[in-house]
Amino acid sequence: MLVALTGGIASGKSTVAARLAQLGAVVVDADRVAREVVEPGTPALARIAEEFGPGVIADDGTLDRAALGAIIFGDDEARRLLNAITHPAVGERSRELFAAALAEEPDAVVVYDVPLLVNERGEGRADEFDRVVAVSADEETRVRRLVELRGLDEAEARRRIAAQAPEAARLAIADHVVDANGTLEETLAQVDALWSSLRGVGGAA
Repeated sequence: MLVALTGGIASGKSTVAARLAQLGAVVVDADRVAREVVEPGTPALARIAEEFGPGVIADDGTLDRAALGAIIFGDDEARRLLNAITHPAVGERSRELFAAALAEEPDAVVVYDVPLLVNERGEGRADEFDRVVAVSADEETRVRRLVELRGLDEAEARRRIAAQAPEAARLAIADHVVDANGTLEETLAQVDALWSSLRGVGGAA
């Protein structure tokens, strides 16, 4: 089974992913894949240097994320160009990892931990998965977590939340929703129940 796990910043998605891994899921982290596909020597990094100039490559040959970020910040066209380079590479590498995990264990539950499964128009990759799980927390909870746990000021926290797809777009494609507004114990109990459901124990999915 191939499961997409999505959720906005500070929603609790990483907590849910970690619990699923503990329970036996094979978790593929989209953020980690995104870093892998722009390592030195990769075609994606070469394309980025070609499109954005040598200034985005650090002295050691790695991607200078700060320099690239300065270029694409506030520039929708530059960001679209970057996404056109990186998103296909991330998708291809992710599918390779899914296939490898399922080849090793055909009955595995493979969970793709991905923040950007859909955009604000509901477009994305949801149809590639057997199940979509959305981790949901209201905006005030997420703002509080970003301020208290990550040290952001409130304005920056709200800006980062607003920059992502709206909660409604994620919930609209979800087969399962984990409500992460409550305590850690309450969230983990939902994940345990979800795991039983995905494994066909204790009722239908």
